[in-house]
Amino acid sequence: MKAQQATFYWHDYETWGLSPSLDRPSQFAGIRTDMDFNIISEPDMFYCRLSDDYLPNPEPAIITQITPDITQAEGIAEYAFAKRINQQFSQINTCVVGYNTIRFDEEFSRNLFYRNFYDPYEYSWKNSNSRWDIIDLVRAAYALRPDGIVWPKNEQGLPTFRLELLTQANGISHENAHDATSDVYATIAIAKLIKQKCPKLFDYYFELRNKNKGKALIDVDAITPLVHVSGMFGAVRGNTGLVAPIVWHPTNTNAVAVVDLSQNLTPLLELSADEIRARLYTKREELGDALPIPLKLVHINKCPFIAIEKTLLPENAQRLGIDKKICSENLALLQSNPHIADVVSEVF
Repeated sequence: MKAQQATFYWHDYETWGLSPSLDRPSQFAGIRTDMDFNIISEPDMFYCRLSDDYLPNPEPAIITQITPDITQAEGIAEYAFAKRINQQFSQINTCVVGYNTIRFDEEFSRNLFYRNFYDPYEYSWKNSNSRWDIIDLVRAAYALRPDGIVWPKNEQGLPTFRLELLTQANGISHENAHDATSDVYATIAIAKLIKQKCPKLFDYYFELRNKNKGKALIDVDAITPLVHVSGMFGAVRGNTGLVAPIVWHPTNTNAVAVVDLSQNLTPLLELSADEIRARLYTKREELGDALPIPLKLVHINKCPFIAIEKTLLPENAQRLGIDKKICSENLALLQSNPHIADVVSEVF
């Protein structure tokens, strides 16, 4: 029997709000391509009718121009909406992918499937399926291999990774930003651009959708430093940092605690687990003069971008404001204070 062709299924939602559990989708678009980005079937686009017990937020309607009248007239019931999406996601050997989809769109998918009696996780692993997200690929290209791509900046002079600004800067057609179908075409075009300009980076990160590939890079015993790309670091740092994995999460086998080696480690040396926990979940603006906690979790089942330290070339470290000397000193401090791992383990 011939194996099913591996495909990407690129997708995007427009929604009535930002809460995956409380808010509802208004529009879905999906496009299936082969692994070379060639479209191989008719694009999908459909609206979801509002249920009678849900009051939509007016702001998304203003942004997207999708009104309740449109969804009621042209949409389908949520159960049928969920069924059509689940059928596409569940085709054999499909990689479900998009732009910021793991943190946003897929959370809507999972809640949508759960409400309508579909397994919320099965589509992403069964039948050789997987999930991926190119937003951290784009961030990694800016941080590690920026040549050949135009990187737009915001009013503060910081890099911005908004899809409509990236497409505009690179001459990619994107006429109806915040329309799901237009956003999907734009996402495919950006992925194709990075594949052309940074093929090794693209292929490397594509492999990281398999959590075991990421896990193989993590050595908490030796506290081996890694390059990590994440929106949590902020645009001022190019969303990039050198981190040291220090201990696996005590209850979540897919999460590892890492220390941001660019930051002051004094809180980890001086504070108790309870004090660290309280400060870790306090907003930066509410900390006052207190030092922030240089900790975060990396979830290997959410396609994190991690790589060995030498991936960060000296010229890119300088451009991103990452002082490798400070990072080396902090790494030595961690390695000479093994009790920090025990304290951090208690935090989570």
